[in-house]
Amino acid sequence: MADAEDQEQQHDQEDKPQDSNQPINVKVVTSTGDEVFFKIKRNTKMSKLKGAYAQRVGKDVQTIRFLYDGERLGEDETPASLEMQDGDTIDVMVEQVGGSWL
Repeated sequence: MADAEDQEQQHDQEDKPQDSNQPINVKVVTSTGDEVFFKIKRNTKMSKLKGAYAQRVGKDVQTIRFLYDGERLGEDETPASLEMQDGDTIDVMVEQVGGSWL
């Protein structure tokens, strides 16, 4: 009887990571090494995370860009669509305007 209960508990624990809305912790890191931690649901759009980050650090959301695994993140992407895991890191960069074609 105890074996059946153990198997049921293991089954319940295995189901949790499959929950599409289970929160994960992500770390947003600047090029200078500053880190800001967020706990977000797996279906939260990156636009919402960018807004929360910009507000927390006092920057305009239009001036920052998020990168995950070297790729720029779209506004409608989510941790689930990116297959992010708990503890993953997102890099944040400041948008650069200008330049010259010399």
